[in-house]
Amino acid sequence: MLRMLVLTDGSEGANHAVRHAMAQIPLYREPVEIHLLNVQLPIASGNVRKFFSHEELNSYYQDEGLAALAGARKLLDAAGVPYHYHVGVGDIAETVARYAAEKQCGQVVMGTRGMGGLANVLLGSVAAKVIHAVSVPVVLVK
Repeated sequence: MLRMLVLTDGSEGANHAVRHAMAQIPLYREPVEIHLLNVQLPIASGNVRKFFSHEELNSYYQDEGLAALAGARKLLDAAGVPYHYHVGVGDIAETVARYAAEKQCGQVVMGTRGMGGLANVLLGSVAAKVIHAVSVPVVLVK
């Protein structure tokens, strides 16, 4: 069975990646299992932890993650495609690599932001970081 890890942040680019993953399913001879992943960046620990408990922060991450997953889940539900969904917290590339390994995914599918060349050099690209962090093929959907 092929397991696809599809990243989503709730953007239209991420929804393109979900649509692409759905369109690929009939092309495989083996069953395909979809895993949606939203990664929440951790809130700076400094003073925040003085005012909010660990449980409150986790609840916040979960709520924000579920909101970001809503569009992708709606697309998959409407198409009748079964899936699993996950909300991770941490560095995006490291979290993607961890989930890909844990879930034994054979492929990562993600949208691109379409950032220009100079911006990519100065800011770095999440896609480039993911490509370097994971040990499976990464499909970038524009």
